[in-house]
Amino acid sequence: MHLNLSARQWVGIGLVCITQSYPVAHSQTLAFAAMPAKQSVSVRQEMKLKNVLLDLQRHYSVEIVFEDRLVGSINVIPGALNLNDPIEKNLDLLLKQNGLRFKKTRKNTYVITGDKSKSQEAVKDEKKESAFLPEPGDNQQVVTDPTAAIDVDKTIRGKVTDEGGSGLPGVSVVVKGTQRGTSTVADGTYQLDVPDEGQPILVFSFVGYKSQEVNPGNRTDVHVSMTPDESSLEEIVVVGYGAVKKSDLTGAVGTVKAEVLQERPASSLNQGLSGRITGVNVSSNSGRPGGRANIRIRGASSVSVSNNPLYVIDGVILNSVDLQNGSTPIDYINPNDIASIEVLKDASSTAIYGARGANGVIMVTTKRGTANGGRVTYDSDFSIGIAPKKLDLLNAKEFLAVEDLAYQNAAKYDPAGWALGTKYVDPKTKRTNPKLFDAQGNPLYDTDWQKETFQKAFTQNHQLGFTNGSEKGTYGAFINYRNENGIVKESWQKRFSGRFVFDTQIKSWLKVGGSLGYTDQNEKQVDQLGGGGITTMRQVLEALPIIPAKYPDGTWASNRDYPGMEGGDNPLRVGKERLYFLRTQTMLGNMYSQIRLADGLEFKTTIGTNVINQRLDYYGGKALQYISASQNGAASVTNNRFNSWQFENYLTYNKEFAKIHSLNALLGLSWQHIDRFENVASTQNFGDDYFQFYNLGAGASPQAPASSGTAYGLNSYFARVNYGLLNKYLVTFTGRVDGSSKFGAANQYAFFPSAALAWRVTEESFMQGIPAISNLKLRTSYGVTGNSEIAAYRALAGMASYDVIFGGSRNIGIGVSRMANANLQWEKTHQFDFGLELGLFSNRVNFELDLYRRKAVDMLLDAPLPLSSGYPSITTNIGSMENKGIEFAVNSTNIKTANFTWSTTFNISVNKNKVLALSGGSDIYSGATVIRVGEPVGSMFGRVHLGIWGTSEVEEAKRYNSRPGDVKYLDLNNDGVINDNDRTIIGKGIPDGFGTFLNTFQYKAFSLTVDLQYMYGNDVLDRSIHSAEDRQGIANSYKTVLNAWTETNQNTPIAQVRPIAAGYTTNNDTHKVSDASFIRGRNLLLAYTFPVKVSNKLKLDRLRVYGSVQNFFVATKYFGFDPEVSNSGSPFDQGFGLYDYPKPRVFMLGLNIGL
Repeated sequence: MHLNLSARQWVGIGLVCITQSYPVAHSQTLAFAAMPAKQSVSVRQEMKLKNVLLDLQRHYSVEIVFEDRLVGSINVIPGALNLNDPIEKNLDLLLKQNGLRFKKTRKNTYVITGDKSKSQEAVKDEKKESAFLPEPGDNQQVVTDPTAAIDVDKTIRGKVTDEGGSGLPGVSVVVKGTQRGTSTVADGTYQLDVPDEGQPILVFSFVGYKSQEVNPGNRTDVHVSMTPDESSLEEIVVVGYGAVKKSDLTGAVGTVKAEVLQERPASSLNQGLSGRITGVNVSSNSGRPGGRANIRIRGASSVSVSNNPLYVIDGVILNSVDLQNGSTPIDYINPNDIASIEVLKDASSTAIYGARGANGVIMVTTKRGTANGGRVTYDSDFSIGIAPKKLDLLNAKEFLAVEDLAYQNAAKYDPAGWALGTKYVDPKTKRTNPKLFDAQGNPLYDTDWQKETFQKAFTQNHQLGFTNGSEKGTYGAFINYRNENGIVKESWQKRFSGRFVFDTQIKSWLKVGGSLGYTDQNEKQVDQLGGGGITTMRQVLEALPIIPAKYPDGTWASNRDYPGMEGGDNPLRVGKERLYFLRTQTMLGNMYSQIRLADGLEFKTTIGTNVINQRLDYYGGKALQYISASQNGAASVTNNRFNSWQFENYLTYNKEFAKIHSLNALLGLSWQHIDRFENVASTQNFGDDYFQFYNLGAGASPQAPASSGTAYGLNSYFARVNYGLLNKYLVTFTGRVDGSSKFGAANQYAFFPSAALAWRVTEESFMQGIPAISNLKLRTSYGVTGNSEIAAYRALAGMASYDVIFGGSRNIGIGVSRMANANLQWEKTHQFDFGLELGLFSNRVNFELDLYRRKAVDMLLDAPLPLSSGYPSITTNIGSMENKGIEFAVNSTNIKTANFTWSTTFNISVNKNKVLALSGGSDIYSGATVIRVGEPVGSMFGRVHLGIWGTSEVEEAKRYNSRPGDVKYLDLNNDGVINDNDRTIIGKGIPDGFGTFLNTFQYKAFSLTVDLQYMYGNDVLDRSIHSAEDRQGIANSYKTVLNAWTETNQNTPIAQVRPIAAGYTTNNDTHKVSDASFIRGRNLLLAYTFPVKVSNKLKLDRLRVYGSVQNFFVATKYFGFDPEVSNSGSPFDQGFGLYDYPKPRVFMLGLNIGL
């Protein structure tokens, strides 16, 4: 048996405590009070058990929850209690002799319960009741004669569960109109004698939950699932170094609980967060198994260092580090282990993390053990992923027609080459290979490479949890196995993870605990760019439709089998022979001890560590064109080791004074050390493909090895004060001093303060006459946070090795490569936030609004130096940037009846980004992006595509060395020349706004969830167009080339078809930019929770099954696989597409079991 009270249940119990002070008959009486004064307890004479328990409560500074009807009539046998013993020993002494027991349900909280036999005896002997049992419901009446007797003819048994299917103890079960009743015991079961005549009605009630009336009819087994009473719930929110009630928050914090994450199973935490919290933009890099996702909280805050948020897992900080393929430590946390996620967004909530809070903080709390008996949970899901769409590519007949057309136009665009007579060959003369063509020159194959390369991808995920414990301690073990196949053949990921947690109350004043988690993840990737920019996905677009995957004799087919073609291999061969295996092993653990020094004063010390080892094994086959054929096979092994540890100590003081003032104070210090080492060994020139990376010595041409290492440390002091007046006026002051070895000697330490105010307006007397408004809170905050994620040694002079030739031989020397900057300091972000929280109609409708402005200053940039210095630039603090935004969310319960509930969640986030200052005002270029003062960071940069020159524009086209059929660009500076000086901003990948529209319908045991995601104001620059549209005749193309310019089809954006040798454009321009606004059907889920009667027969505590479809539709103007892309490798890569791995449509079946 176990007792697992949720936060809403505890708050409900607290509310009953308040109401018990009113002398109303027929009310459920609970004692729930914690007195600050300590008193000695010596039981020398007979005393009421209730009074002794209250004395113990005061002495041990704990909370003891009990019902008067259980303990009110009991007198304690005379004797003495030893107050030097733990409270558990004294409770055992008092309770066991009276057939009672206690359960420790959370820190310093104990619940007194009785076994079923004692409960029944109490019901049968009404005269021993110290208080009348309740008659729940606002409009229900109680009979005037509380002693009215009833004839007992049958016994009703059953189990009462909460909304999650767990047994609910302490629920009142009463025969309506009588005093006859009982309460559920620790596992939620009950037994009650009722009359067999007159259709008795059972009333089930529990604080924090809606009362229910049930007519048992002829049944003797009655099981009930309680529904939460939203008007009486109080959410507990985890913040840095503590937790507070949501009503007491002064900052902007978003929360996601485990049950919400479970509705849309994901392979990573970042993917699971998508759309859950306002202001948090999640963009996926790839649809491959375990594809990485970027998270931006309230926009970007830097142009040169990391914009990733800070992750804190059970108090352990995951330091920002770039691992292989852009992965980060958070990618290896098992999302099935998560109990809750809190996202700290404003300066008031993030300033406690000082120098690393500028990009926001994501707090992750993992699952722990449970007291009061063992519990086993098993969750599994099985899914099939498919490619949701196919791109329109040329088939075999169309490809050959385009090739013929290119040949016909060769003389127009390359008259000199045409005149040679040998540069261009009539394609019809090439179509004689009997492996590809019949005797008439018709193709033997018409290969659909998307069909050949994509597959139905099977995925399975299994999570097994064991929890147990007692009043003295709890423990838990969790194991997960995930095997995910990609929709592109040869791509997969396998992950095993395990975690063990424990919490032990060694003494009444001392608690220790810890956790240790291990993850081993293996994956094969096919979308990493190789030599020549070749990937499986690129070859899906470019492989010729006239060739097969393999010939009948089993040999691979290739583009080069058809003369004059670009020689890339087909995508199946690339996937098979280009091996890219990544193995990541992580160890994340922490230990803590918590000491109660005095009433309200605690000291906590924690030590945590995170160890990551990565190995990347690569081999490119001997025959893979544009990848490794020129090296006759190439292999490499890359090893990365990342270590971090932290040691933190802090004092917490909690006190309430005369129910007027409340104070929570925090004071602490922290030390952290981080180091990383990498080494690479590679070789080339293999005799065959047998040894691959397993034996680098088999390569005849070993390459020079490479290695690198970094280390840095932080030293920090932090403090926070929360003060409340009359539970109406709240203020928070936070400050942190951080010191980092990364920065110059003159600026290694910095102070990051914040302040916040909140006003709970509904607590004012003038609001009491407005029943429609159940909650109204205003809050505002201002503070400064930092960004320290620069390379470890940028403040120091850099050294580098150089190759110098002396006397015809190679010599290696060392020289200074970078100037030192002793004044280099932190990037700082100043943030203002104003928030409003409004609840209407007993919180059935809740609104939350936030307005913010963030200004990043002292941004780290490379400033140019005069040539006389001998160095091109120096890193210094000279840039600034601004983000302004609005976040709005509404949660409503639209319909709520006994059997049907409809609830809605809608949120929207709008962010405007602008660069305010750069080094010398100069633009910063990175690939296809530009960072420019006055514009959003990472804007797309290129030429303006005006269309195609027409036959009526011959003379004007000549001015630009063009002819009809060529691309027509805007001469931006009117100098008569089209070149890079005519580039301008042509789009942006960062959206104007994004959000979620989610509806949940629940009918009895069925629930249906419809989750829609939307994004608008964002663009995609698809750079694959230059390959799949402009290079006609040497590789396959999009079908759009069938709409290419001709003299009879001049209103088109596609240039006239011509051989690649006759000239083609690779410029980034507006033709490659598409509006990528979209609405996505993110998740459609139907679930069924089996009735308690069924699960009990199966010896289960809970049984739930569900089916879902993820990514079930996308409505967008973008023609590519998916409008949500970010694949350029730039820090601002959202919206840049290049041979993207499609996001799958996933059909899933799942099962949740509790024992």
